[in-house]
Order: sequence, then structure tokens, then C-alpha cells
Amino acid sequence: MASSTWFYRAGALTFAAATLAACSSGGQSADAGNPTPADATSAAPGVPIPEPLAVTYDGGLLVLNGETLEVAQDIPLEGFLRVNPAGDEGHVLVTTTEGWRILDAAGGRLTEDTFPGVVAGHVTPHGENTVLFADGTGEITAFDPHALEAGGMPDTRKWKTPEPHHGVAVILADGTRVQTLGNPDTRVGAAAFDGDREIARNEECPGVHGETVAADEVVILGCENGVLKFADGQFTKIPSPTPYGRTGNTRGHEDSPVVLGDMKVDADAEMERPEQFALIDTTADEMRIVQMPAGVSYWFRSLGRGPQAEALMLGTDGNLHVFDPVTGDLVRSIKVTEPWSEPDDWQQPGPAVFTREDAVYVSDPATKQIHLVDVAAGTIETSVTLAQTPNELSGAVGHDH
Repeated sequence: MASSTWFYRAGALTFAAATLAACSSGGQSADAGNPTPADATSAAPGVPIPEPLAVTYDGGLLVLNGETLEVAQDIPLEGFLRVNPAGDEGHVLVTTTEGWRILDAAGGRLTEDTFPGVVAGHVTPHGENTVLFADGTGEITAFDPHALEAGGMPDTRKWKTPEPHHGVAVILADGTRVQTLGNPDTRVGAAAFDGDREIARNEECPGVHGETVAADEVVILGCENGVLKFADGQFTKIPSPTPYGRTGNTRGHEDSPVVLGDMKVDADAEMERPEQFALIDTTADEMRIVQMPAGVSYWFRSLGRGPQAEALMLGTDGNLHVFDPVTGDLVRSIKVTEPWSEPDDWQQPGPAVFTREDAVYVSDPATKQIHLVDVAAGTIETSVTLAQTPNELSGAVGHDH
């Protein structure tokens, strides 16, 4: 991964000034990327698909070459599918009604190997551990993602929460396991464990949801009144500056102490379409609310982090808005799609952002397109038009030992 440590630790250097020259070139519209139709082809035997992407649609999933956006494989599969990085450079986990099924994305092959899970939920890859959380039982399953490269099912370790709930867990480099606390009706916080021994607990995080890891392995969990931070063996509550401030989806970056989070401020809204988001400074333990451009909202698939840890928000105006995560300033807006609105049902197709290293991908169900965006240049690098309407967008994201 390209290093961006300089950005955060060099002191007074600001992102806005560093990119001012590039901003002057302006954005590029989606049709200017000259998208080409993508007919499904079979991956050549024995030739790995570069930087594989996984795209779900109603009735199956596609595996794309992440460099060219060419469709390498079309795999029929029924049901509502979710896709998540498995934690290595070649695999993706496909969430089905049976659990998490292993997709050999680099090989363009959906295996029969499945991690069983009742109401399979969050997948959390971090370092040498990928952790699965089954909402229906509270069972936590962990495995070494690099073991997937040998084929078959890897060895697993398992734990179970006291009560099942929609939860999440993450394992840090020293083996510390952070997991949420709750039951099917209420979620209240999180606890940290060394093996089976509890070492820390905090129950001041109502509605706890989602997790991310920032620089120096700082864990952030979303709450309905701020976020919960775990670092140096203890929890710290970082409150929202508003009485009600729900953060449920977060994006961290390994070189940044700042976490990007969504932010809903209306506790009574049946369906709030937020026009503000949160930047959480894990060093100062402060949460800042940043406004989107006037009249622009977003949804949970809009969030991403750029190559230099920029805060990315895909707005309903069709622009990928690039914010400086330190100052909260809007650096540039890149035209990617036409204006859109959040679907009433979250499982229905809507634009999505997926990022890894220097690549930023955006899906547009309205035009059946996938775009590869050059954030630094403020342009669309390449686009493809699919035969199917894309829904979820993910890919293989890993690291070397």
C-alpha cells in the first residue's frame, strides 16, 4: 500500500494546499470515461485475475479485473448476496443464508467451502486475523486469511458472546479480541478479552454498530451518542457534539488517526437522509461534524478513504466529494454519476464506493456501470457497462506477511 504517513505526521502541511493545482482541472463526467460494454468472459485457466472485484446482482455475482474492469466471470447464485474482503489478496467472502462462502476471486471460482453461521453478519479482516460474527447465535469465528491460499477450509478458533445480537468483533496484533455487547433487543457497548479473560468493558455505547481500525491499532465502534474507542487496553467514550448523534458506519486508514463516520442527528426520523458526517480524531478524542454541500445527502455505501487517507463521500448529487480528514475542508468534487436518491429498502441497488490502496471504485446501478476514479487527478480513469444491475461492490484486500 502506498504510504501516506507523511500526511499526518509532518505537522502543518495541509492537504488542501498540496492538491490545489490538481483541483483546477475540475471533474470529469461519467460518460467522458468512454465506458465500454462488458460481456462476461471466462478467466484463463491458471492466470489470476488482477486486483479482483466482486459485484453482486439479482441472481448472481460478477468477478471483474480490477485494473481493466473487464468481467472475468459471471457466477449464478440465488438470494440476496453480500460480499466482503476475506483478508488476503485473492479471496472474497460471499454472505448467504448458510454462512460465509469462499469466493476464489483471483481464480474466478466460487467454492463450496463455507464458514457456517446463523444469520451471518459482519466480516472483519485485520492483520493476521479475519473475524466473522453470526448474529443469530453470537458465535465468533476467527481464521488466518493467508491460509485460504492453500485451498479448502482454514483452521478456525471460536468464541461465543453471552447473548446473540447484531454484533462485530476484531482481533488485534497482540491477540486482544474486542467484541460488542448486547442481545436481540438492545446493544450497549463492548468488552475486550485476552483469550477468555475479560480485560476491559464499557457499556456507554447504546446501539453499538460497526467497527474500524485507525492508525496504531485504535479501534472505533459506532454508538447512538458518539463512538467508543479502544486503545492501550482500555475503552474511552468520545461523545457526539449533538444530543443524538448516531454513527453506525465507519472507515479507518492505517496511516491516519482520524476516522470517517456517518452521522444521523434526528432520533425521531423514520428514515433520515443525513447531510452531515463525522470525523473522529482518535488522538484528541474529539468528534467533529462536517456538513455536506448544501442539499446533498448520502447513505451507508457512500463512505470511503482515498489513497492519502482522504475522506470520501459519494453524494446524492452524483459527485464523489473529497474532504481533508484533518481540517474537514472540501478539497474537490468529482462528477461520477447523475443525481440519485437513497432507496427505501437498503437491500435494493444504490451507488456504492469501494477503495483499496490507490484504487477508488464507484458503482452506478442506474446506468449499470462501474467506474475507476483517479482521486488525485479528479477524473474517471476508466468505466465499464455491465449486462446486470450492480448492487454490492467489494473485492480482495490483503497484505503480505
